[in-house]
Amino acid sequence: DVQLKVKTYLLGTDLSNFKYDDFIFVLDVISRLMQVGEEFCGSKSEVLQESIRKQSVNYFKTYHRTRLEELRMFLENETWELCPVKSSFNILQLHEFKFMEQSRSPSVSPSKQPASAISATLTLFEQYCNGGNPFEIQADNKDDETEDVLASNGYESDEQEKGAYQEYDSDSDVPEELKRDYVDEQTGDAPIKSVSRETLRSRKRSDYNLNKVNAPILTNTTLNVIRLVGKYMQMMNILKPIAFDVIHFMSQLFDYYLYAVYTFFGRNDTFELTGLGLSSSRLRTTLNRIQESLIDLEVSADPSGTLTAAEERKEKVPSPHLSHLVVLTSGNSLYGLAERVVATESLVFLAEQFEFLQPHLDAVMPAAKKPFLQQFYSQTVSTASELRKPVYWIVAAKAIDYEQMLLLMANVKWDVKEIMSQHNVYVDALLKEFEEFNRRLNEVSKRVRIPLPVSNILWEHCIRLANRTLVEGYANVKKCSNEGRALMQLDFQQFLMKLEKLTDIRPIPDKEFVETYIKAYYLTENDMERWIKEHREYSTKQLTNLVNVCLGSHINKKARQKLLAAIDDIDRPKR
Repeated sequence: DVQLKVKTYLLGTDLSNFKYDDFIFVLDVISRLMQVGEEFCGSKSEVLQESIRKQSVNYFKTYHRTRLEELRMFLENETWELCPVKSSFNILQLHEFKFMEQSRSPSVSPSKQPASAISATLTLFEQYCNGGNPFEIQADNKDDETEDVLASNGYESDEQEKGAYQEYDSDSDVPEELKRDYVDEQTGDAPIKSVSRETLRSRKRSDYNLNKVNAPILTNTTLNVIRLVGKYMQMMNILKPIAFDVIHFMSQLFDYYLYAVYTFFGRNDTFELTGLGLSSSRLRTTLNRIQESLIDLEVSADPSGTLTAAEERKEKVPSPHLSHLVVLTSGNSLYGLAERVVATESLVFLAEQFEFLQPHLDAVMPAAKKPFLQQFYSQTVSTASELRKPVYWIVAAKAIDYEQMLLLMANVKWDVKEIMSQHNVYVDALLKEFEEFNRRLNEVSKRVRIPLPVSNILWEHCIRLANRTLVEGYANVKKCSNEGRALMQLDFQQFLMKLEKLTDIRPIPDKEFVETYIKAYYLTENDMERWIKEHREYSTKQLTNLVNVCLGSHINKKARQKLLAAIDDIDRPKR
């Protein structure tokens, strides 16, 4: 009878326009009512369960659609500046995730007070037998929570961190409790002995440096997506029957963010065509799946389209466009490197939060739907860091003037008759380019922290491109002597020696690619034929040139024809 009365109210009310918090409140009250029913008379409240499931799915579809549109708007207005959060930031500090700290039954929405181990085992009747109302808990505590996640770049924050930006000559910026004792930020504990003011100052300095080093890289949009995920999980926590729908929609938030970062910063058809495998096949598959399932590529609906097609388009979102305030064409800023780092690393951070939440999602996912969750994590979440390669390749391809290097190499005389002791000028020009790249990289790092994996990828890309350009330059040589080949080796050794002082990357990428090509000049006819078949990493042009420059020194015309035929055989399957 109680169920039917509540059902009438539930189904007779249009909940689709409710604010999220109000809807969660309704769910929470009904969830508690069902718990009362189960404890009082063993009823599973099937009638109420079904009514609330219907209303929740309808509400959530509308809610999610609006959130996706909002996310597109956020992404299109995002300038990819850092959102200054503390180095100790954790998503559990956000309002939206407070419910995860509770140890009570997950079917009941949390209150501010964490339930003790004892009350977690008590029934509602036992908890409220001496008075109180189980339906008032959430309302009483709803506004009590505060979150303290932002760093002090113009934001409210803890005094100790704020002081790090100020002068250290005065004690006025140090709160009384900090003058008395140094309080550990992580544990909140104070040591037994007081520390001197000087020690406190130095600690504050080092804390600030530590914060700069360890602070997560994320944007306001990233934070919004994380908050949304928390809200989605709240609803799923209260109403497990719609867990799959909620997780599916959560995955779309991640999909859309990943797709936006790729389209804004990583898509470049000319580099994709080089076949250098910048995007893994897994990443390409993921991007294609997102484009087909989530992105509305049509500008306007086709009036002759079927109703089904219109419904499908309703589930999709237009592809986002990068804000015109974001400039990616300036060499001084290393082609928007700061923005690229914030975008790509914020995606990596978002992926890490999804990884952290996986056990919680897995626990509520219906067994039949678990393969969807596993695939989402293995095929999509884990590809976030793979986006670094194509995004930073675009910077590396423009940061150094590789074309100028080819022109300088073309002016070198390689058919010299004596062993040279001095390297060529193109080596110095190339090293100067790398020094300038290093300087600009340091400038960018003053604006945005460049994590070590990012720095390594940038250097690796630049060195790889430089080494491939060297081989291309050597492959353009028309005449070359043994002494000329030795000069190539001298040049390359000089380049390596100076380069190793600029970067910690070891081993130097594609070092063997250059050395092997230079040394192949000295091979005999039979050895060279075998070498050609084994080294498919070189282009047809590079192999052909190698054979041609050897003609007249230690390869005759007949041998040349044979070797060119071997190259042609290798090239045939590619066509």
